[in-house]
Amino acid sequence: DVAMFLAERIGRQPEFRLVTRGDQLPVFTFTTDASVSGWDVFALSRAMRERGWQIPAYTFPADREDLSVLRIVCRNGFSHDLAEVLLTHLRAAVDQLNAEASSTRSTGPAAFRH
Repeated sequence: DVAMFLAERIGRQPEFRLVTRGDQLPVFTFTTDASVSGWDVFALSRAMRERGWQIPAYTFPADREDLSVLRIVCRNGFSHDLAEVLLTHLRAAVDQLNAEASSTRSTGPAAFRH
């Protein structure tokens, strides 16, 4: 129930596209939408780790190496309240990554200046 709830809420966000929905097992995967630029699933995984969450990102094996996903496993005891906290942290991480990406685009890459 919690996995399907999280998958549905994450799937609503414009930055993401669901790969699985968590309706068979309490596990689901998602990736970034084609419109996302300036960051990827690996950057989001790192940003979530800074907030205390372990959401692994990985690239699929041979013949599907073009797809990189994040995987969320909802273990026994993972409540709806905790899911709401995860969603709040996920939104904050996405907002941070978007802000960093837009500031890099507007000013160019950081460089040493005298």
